[in-house]
Amino acid sequence: MVRGNRVPPEPLAMTERAVSTEQQMTVGRGTGTAGTTTGTVVRSGAEPGYATGQDFEQPKRATGRGGGGRWLVWMLRVLVWVVVLLIGYRGVLAIVGSYTEPAGASSSPGQAAGGFPVQLAGAFGLEFAQVYLNFSPATAAQRADELAPFLPAGTTGDAQFGWNGSGSLTVSSEQLAGVDVKNAHSAVVDVLALASNQIIEIGVPVYYADGGIVVSGQPAFLSPPPGLVLPAPGKATEDTQAQRQLMVQLPAFFRAYSGSDVAKISQFAAPGVKLSGLNGEVEFGSILSVTVPASSGSARQITVTVAWLPASSPAAGVTGGGRAQIDMTYAMTVVVRAGHWYVSSIGASTALPGPSS
Repeated sequence: MVRGNRVPPEPLAMTERAVSTEQQMTVGRGTGTAGTTTGTVVRSGAEPGYATGQDFEQPKRATGRGGGGRWLVWMLRVLVWVVVLLIGYRGVLAIVGSYTEPAGASSSPGQAAGGFPVQLAGAFGLEFAQVYLNFSPATAAQRADELAPFLPAGTTGDAQFGWNGSGSLTVSSEQLAGVDVKNAHSAVVDVLALASNQIIEIGVPVYYADGGIVVSGQPAFLSPPPGLVLPAPGKATEDTQAQRQLMVQLPAFFRAYSGSDVAKISQFAAPGVKLSGLNGEVEFGSILSVTVPASSGSARQITVTVAWLPASSPAAGVTGGGRAQIDMTYAMTVVVRAGHWYVSSIGASTALPGPSS
């Protein structure tokens, strides 16, 4: 405590601490040990807030510069991984993007690899085939005029493009079968047509450049798709009891279905199922057959053949004044509850009509 005008002893204490620190540094250098002390420092007293000599025996902490170096290393590692992943990703995209269809592969409507306009070529080939496959001496001049826009500019000589002017051919319908792209400029358009009660196929060569397209050569008749014999259906055990029940219940459903009677259709629809109908386009005739595979579950996949009576042409194509009838086969999913069958779905069937053998 300071009394009167006496000077406080603080400078002396500071001097002693400075001397003690110097002694510690000298001892450290003498023993080859930096930052530690080998003895006990004698002081006149220890004031609060000042470290004792033992505090210098603790090792030095890492400086901020060392910690920053470690963060820099981690940042560099992350950057390297990002670059590696980016290079790998771009490499995969380059490999996928470089794939193109083999030459000669058929393409669907759209833009083919290499920029050939498949959709344009298909439409162009169809229009050309409509003119090319219909000829008659009575309309020869008209045919020549209609062929001209499809042929290369400046084409002279064969205005009929291969037809000798005799005989006749009439095509009732035609469809695009495919476009066989050869390269960025050339392709063959395959057209299926129904002519004189026969299916025929022709290939129309076309050439495309700078937005323009022409028939580049004479068409060629090709072999149409051959007919096939369906494989024999597999033998399956049938549920005769369910078949008898459905033969009784389904006529009421199809009557409602033909006329789109929503109230009655809902009585046959499975819970949560909405069915529409045929809007009166046909009238129900009869159920010709029902095939119900045996199963232990409540849901069944069945095949039903229905005789429809077309309402728009009641006597079309029928001799003796009878009414027109057309048989159609449906694939249906039905669910049984308390002996009553409900319809979950109805659509076209891939199976032949009648029970499986």
